[in-house]
Amino acid sequence: MKRPRPAPTTALQAPHADTSWLRTSFVEVQSKLRSDMKHAAQSISHAGTMGGVNEAHWRSLFRAYLPNRYDVASGIIVDSLGGRSEQIDLVVFDPQYTPTLLDQKDHRYIPAEAVYAMFECKPNINKQHVVYAQNKAASVRRLHRTSAPIANAGGTPYPPRTPFRIAAGLLALRADWKDGLGKSFEKCMKSDNESRLDCGCTLDHGCFDTYGGTLSIATEQGALMYFLFGLLSHLQSRGTVTAIDWAAYSKIIR
Repeated sequence: MKRPRPAPTTALQAPHADTSWLRTSFVEVQSKLRSDMKHAAQSISHAGTMGGVNEAHWRSLFRAYLPNRYDVASGIIVDSLGGRSEQIDLVVFDPQYTPTLLDQKDHRYIPAEAVYAMFECKPNINKQHVVYAQNKAASVRRLHRTSAPIANAGGTPYPPRTPFRIAAGLLALRADWKDGLGKSFEKCMKSDNESRLDCGCTLDHGCFDTYGGTLSIATEQGALMYFLFGLLSHLQSRGTVTAIDWAAYSKIIR
């Protein structure tokens, strides 16, 4: 005797349709990071030491959620013409095809061709820190990036690609303005392509991004994960960094 087939499960009947537990988990990630950073602010009096601790918290978060194709480190970004950036708090770069140079402990010189994104970490977001991050973004984007032809597994060559725009962002515990990421913050944001910040997050006041060409702000609880998912989507859309032209770098030592 054949048993009747069960009726197909609809989306509303699916046993895992409840996403509240997932949202709660995401909110808890933000709460934990906020608590850790506030504890650092209360217990560490030296500004430089506290800054290093906060950078380490953000770096650990990025390494936990970014795929293994990306690495995250602090360092100086360099190019084949001898140009170099200031120290960058967090650099998201390609560790597979482009090695870092002259590493010493946690300090790295990272070829500009390897960079996907860069971030400045501050205890708070204010006009001064926004301008500071914008200037650093512009200085990195001005660096020269080479692009070499590559071959597929069968040996077919592909011509050099145009390097994509390096993303830039600002990370902090809170915003200093009374309205958080409101009108005062919006007035600080530049729209030119060279210095524009693409994204940022404050654990107390939400996150922002300009991926769509205009400023978008999310202030709801759990905005940290909204920021991370937005960053993941943006990095995914970039594909892989261009192939570095090592011949250009070899000219430095001739």
